[in-house]
Amino acid sequence: MALDFDAIRRKLDSLSGNNKNRTSSWKPEEGNTYEIRLLSFPDNDGQPFKELQFYYNIPGQRGLLAPSQFGKRDPVQELIDKLRAEGTKESYEMAKQLYPKMRVYAPVVVRGEEDKGVQIWSFGKMVYQSILALMMDEDYGDITDIQNGTDLKVTCTKAPGQQWAKTELLAKRKSSPLSKDKNQLKQWLDDIPDVMDMFQVKSYDELSIIINEWLNGESGDETGTERGGNSNNEATESADDSSFGSLDDAFKDLMS
Repeated sequence: MALDFDAIRRKLDSLSGNNKNRTSSWKPEEGNTYEIRLLSFPDNDGQPFKELQFYYNIPGQRGLLAPSQFGKRDPVQELIDKLRAEGTKESYEMAKQLYPKMRVYAPVVVRGEEDKGVQIWSFGKMVYQSILALMMDEDYGDITDIQNGTDLKVTCTKAPGQQWAKTELLAKRKSSPLSKDKNQLKQWLDDIPDVMDMFQVKSYDELSIIINEWLNGESGDETGTERGGNSNNEATESADDSSFGSLDDAFKDLMS
């Protein structure tokens, strides 16, 4: 059998970190205005963008992908259920703090940065609502359509005294093709990244240790579930004699 040198080259690029198709994230910088074109993810149950749920309010964690959204056992969700069942005001407030929050991911081509290919833009609820409202407007419709879609102007500003920057969207008046170059268009569509390549779902045991350490008042180095970050994904046992043997034990101690 003849060797597939293209496959070997792709494998080598993957192992060496030189894979040109690896996921590239894009984020609008404060004070700048961009022109972008949103694309739709293929094979995403008819939805243009990818919604993911993260646990953000656990100290020492940048954001933990919630396993429950994939039908997996989830110790954080189990703790939330226990707190809600407890029925006290304190347990309710703690459960509310732990609820996962949605983050949305969209493929995007940034005009002027076409050489970077299709990148991934991550945004929250307010931007998501603005984009969906545009898509429901009959004057625009499917702004991600590769032939008759619409470019957007994205401006990121932060007024004095505001904690967070504000992202504003403005649709251009005329529709346009994603690209007039058929080869470039095909390459972009073929190279739409898989968002799940950016993250890993921590195991039940790994998340249990994180929750137990938090309930014990411990917090290690800041970690998360984003691939390629400065995270330590190895689960380690605490040497503290007061560590609990299970989430049930930790919960009982917390509520006593």
